[in-house]
Amino acid sequence: MGRTYNIYCDESCHLEHDNSNVMVLGCVWCPIEKKDEIFTRLREIKVRNGLKPTCELKWNAVSNSKLSYYIDVLDYFFDMSDIHFRALVVQNKQNLRHAEYRQTHDEFYYKMYFDMLKTILTPQEFYNIYIDIKDTQGVDKVEKLKEYLCNNVYDYDKHMIKRIQQVRSHEVELIELADFMIGAVCYRNRGLDDNKAKIQIIERLMQKSGYSLIRSTLYKEDKVNIFIWKGGYGHVGAN
Repeated sequence: MGRTYNIYCDESCHLEHDNSNVMVLGCVWCPIEKKDEIFTRLREIKVRNGLKPTCELKWNAVSNSKLSYYIDVLDYFFDMSDIHFRALVVQNKQNLRHAEYRQTHDEFYYKMYFDMLKTILTPQEFYNIYIDIKDTQGVDKVEKLKEYLCNNVYDYDKHMIKRIQQVRSHEVELIELADFMIGAVCYRNRGLDDNKAKIQIIERLMQKSGYSLIRSTLYKEDKVNIFIWKGGYGHVGAN
C-alpha cells in the first residue's frame, strides 16, 4: 500500500475583476500521519507569541506587531521536512482571453487548479485534497476536478484520490498556512512594497528557499515549488 497525503489548497486574487494583475493558486501538503503533529505545533507557535490558539493565520493580517509570530511560522515550515508547498502564478491576468478559448473565468480557475495539483500526484500514493470554500456552486466542479486529476494518471477507478472536499480555512491550520505562503508569493509577483513586515517575510522566504518567487523552480522541487504559468492565456500550461 502506498502512503496517504493530505493536500490543503487556497488561492489569492483569483477573481476575474479584482484589480490585481496576478492570480495565485497554491497548496501545502504532508503525510496524513503527520497532520495532527503539525496542527499542534502551529497552535503552539501562536500561544508562544501571545496569541489565542484559534487565532487565524492570514497573509492579509500580517503586521509589524506580530512579525515574530509570522517569522516563527515560516521557520517551522522550513524546519519540518514533511511539509511542502507549491504555487502556480498567472501573471498579467488582465490579458486572459477566455472567449477565444470558449471558457468562462471560473472554468479557467479549475483548469489552473488541475495544473497546480497534477505534478504533486504519484499513482502509487493516495491523497485527500481540501479546498477553501470559494462559493456555493463548487461541489460539482470539485467532483469534475477529481475526475480530471485521476484520468491524468490513468486512475480510472478513482482510487488514488480518496477525497476532494471543500472546507472553511479558519477551521484547518494547514489551509491557513497555504493562505500565508500564497499571499507572500502573490505580493512578490505583484511588485508591492507598502508593508514592511510583509517585505521582511518575503525576504526570509526567498533566503530560506533560495528562490526569487517570480520565476519557476525546478519541476521536481518539493519544498518550495513555484510554477510561473506560460500558457496562451486560456490554454493549460505544461509544468
